[in-house]
Amino acid sequence: MKKILVATDFSACAGNAMEYAMELAKALNIEVCALNAVGSMEGVYNNTYNAIYIDDYRNSKKQALADWASSYSSKEQFKDVPVTTASETGSLSTVITKYIETNQVELLVMGTMGSTGISGIFGSNSSMMVEKTKIPTLIIPLESKFSTNPVITLATDFSSNLSAEDVNALNEIAFGLGTKQIDVLNVIEGPSWKTNAAGEEKLRKLLDKVSLEFNYTNESSTINGISNFTVSNNTDILCLVKRHHNIIYRLFTRSTVNQVMNKVIKAVLVLHE
Repeated sequence: MKKILVATDFSACAGNAMEYAMELAKALNIEVCALNAVGSMEGVYNNTYNAIYIDDYRNSKKQALADWASSYSSKEQFKDVPVTTASETGSLSTVITKYIETNQVELLVMGTMGSTGISGIFGSNSSMMVEKTKIPTLIIPLESKFSTNPVITLATDFSSNLSAEDVNALNEIAFGLGTKQIDVLNVIEGPSWKTNAAGEEKLRKLLDKVSLEFNYTNESSTINGISNFTVSNNTDILCLVKRHHNIIYRLFTRSTVNQVMNKVIKAVLVLHE
């Protein structure tokens, strides 16, 4: 990986996500870009500004973004992390999508309010970007903090085919953070119970930089099964696979991914087929 993109609205959850991204970039020796979307009508109806001074307003937002990013890059522990900024006009989803299309970004990082139940603008936008983007997306709840040698859990039903880019991202993150083992979780609903030797072997070939520990659990609810395992396993990063086309599969539909994101307080890495 070469670049992490961090979306910010200058909130506490965005700041927590930026701190996490800076730690990750330091460990992986890559660049961070902080991006802020300025609404097309923002500033027009502002008490201080009006349409005549809209350019001044947007320039002030760019400066505010530069100052915000500098508050992290100026820290001694992050002095070797390259940081750039981008401030564009438009909706957050449009601005993020355009930036990803025109720049080499391997990981999108966004913050949410997590288990407080207050999703806010970034909560809803995080869910939307999980649906729209095709690059790995790391969602950081406000309660989640960066951990060295993190415990990583990959929840799977073994029927997904991870994209090469996402496999590479997961391999690099695990290897770069010193994680020697990824815990693979398969939640089985109902009375049937069996392991999946073929699925295990397939994952071993894909994730070849770490060892894999396979775990099977029987639960009445997949979401509860994932949530319970992350707690009992002390998971730091939970990985889910988002299917974009095949909606017949229950486990990793948009609604399931979003429900898990709203339930757990750990970082969620959303991968794609």
